[in-house]
Amino acid sequence: MKHWLLTASLVAGAATACATVAWAATPRATPIRFAPGTSGAEISGGVIRGERALYSLGARAGQTMSVRIAAAEDNAVFQIYAPGATPRQADGFLEVDGRALPGAGEGEDARRWSGKLPANGDYLIVVGGTRGNASYRLSVTIR
Repeated sequence: MKHWLLTASLVAGAATACATVAWAATPRATPIRFAPGTSGAEISGGVIRGERALYSLGARAGQTMSVRIAAAEDNAVFQIYAPGATPRQADGFLEVDGRALPGAGEGEDARRWSGKLPANGDYLIVVGGTRGNASYRLSVTIR
């Protein structure tokens, strides 16, 4: 009886581990929502060294979006991707297949960005740290 319970417990644990791995392969963005009557939002968050946070925000072509990030240790940056970008896990890291907006692409270490949006749809904002863990405040406005 004890052997059967141990086996059942191990099988259940393995199934849970497999489900966790499958879920991690499809990253989901946290939607940014504005309070009624406002044109912006502020999100507080944190990322562990080597990890990135993913946010989405629906907007229309021609609107102006402004994004800024502040971190106590000045070690948080972001990228912004146009609608149609697809996030995925690759070798344990978040990667995005798609077109980054000029000035807010991979390796540009954007801390402030403002510009007219080129298309209707969901924009992805990816936040990461430049060194160590990063606690941040991300501010986004659309007009």
